[in-house]
Amino acid sequence: MNNMLSRLLPLANLNKLFVILIIVLIFSPGCLQSMGSVDSNENVDGGIGVTDSLGVYHYFEESPSRIAITNTYAASVMRMLNVNSSVIVGVSGDFYDEALWPELADTHIIQQSAHSEIDFEALLDCRPEVYIVFATNGMVDTNAIKNKLEPVGIRVLALDFYKYDSLRAEIGVIADLFNKQEEKQILFDDFDAIENEILERTSNISEDERPTVVMEHHASLTRDPVVLTGTSQWTDIIEKAGGINVFKDLPGHTTHVDMEAILDQNPDVLMFDGITFDIGFNAFDEDDMCGTHMDFIRDRAGFDNMDAVNNNRMIIMSGEFAGPMMIHGLPTLAKVLHPELFTDIDSNIYIEDFFEKYHKIEKKGKFVCYS
Repeated sequence: MNNMLSRLLPLANLNKLFVILIIVLIFSPGCLQSMGSVDSNENVDGGIGVTDSLGVYHYFEESPSRIAITNTYAASVMRMLNVNSSVIVGVSGDFYDEALWPELADTHIIQQSAHSEIDFEALLDCRPEVYIVFATNGMVDTNAIKNKLEPVGIRVLALDFYKYDSLRAEIGVIADLFNKQEEKQILFDDFDAIENEILERTSNISEDERPTVVMEHHASLTRDPVVLTGTSQWTDIIEKAGGINVFKDLPGHTTHVDMEAILDQNPDVLMFDGITFDIGFNAFDEDDMCGTHMDFIRDRAGFDNMDAVNNNRMIIMSGEFAGPMMIHGLPTLAKVLHPELFTDIDSNIYIEDFFEKYHKIEKKGKFVCYS
């Protein structure tokens, strides 16, 4: 009997120790930070809990004071919410325009662009608490970045700010992170006012009256056509503007199509992503890259019989339209698709308002090229 007890007591003690260990792990802050089951932003024990666009939950005891950002979309949202720019300690070369980003002119460069390799030595010199990266951009390996940075204590927050269906939630993450709920509501009220004005004019348009649209990716400049599909940032905006993305049902975010596929659709409007063109804020297409590209499109075999080409309904839209400015750019696209419904609307006013209200600067530059 005594021998049996001597064998059972260590086992009992081991079981108790195991239970205690499990309890400690469950309730430790580190475990709470990594739990993926939390799907909303909330305050936790006086701290801040946010969920990024990859569904990863992050817990902060207080608002971070040192952030590295590599794309201008994230910086724009921070401005739109009036977050103090002093928290930004590292940026990419995408912030080259000192007219638009004067306060970041002397900030450490941690990589050449939002899509390039990180200069880890420069990044570590900045000592950021948080690195904001694209969540779903195909040119950025977000998981690889997380695997490299989080072991050295840099939290990686994955947010896009270029997809309509997630834009408000992502803005909400920044608002919660920096206690900017009031500013967020003002911003969303502005969004609602613009959307409602467009919806009032387009909601009664029948399916047959909605122009068909082919949206080509900038990769089409160098190879066979690459079109944006239903999961891209453009389809929601095209539909809200009263159009139909004819390739929305194709798989993937972008996909190659044969030239014949576009010819078979014979779209009413041809749109092009203008990220690689010299258009946008403080850019004026001085070398007429837009005109050269549209001539190239006209010279494609069979395109001389396409309605969009013959009716001069080709447009190139700057990269700003695919970011946090997308809702302020909605009237521009709606007027392109339905000029008869928006004759009394000056769509430029919305873009001017975006820069004056949120960037505190006068709008300048060419944002759309028309055929």
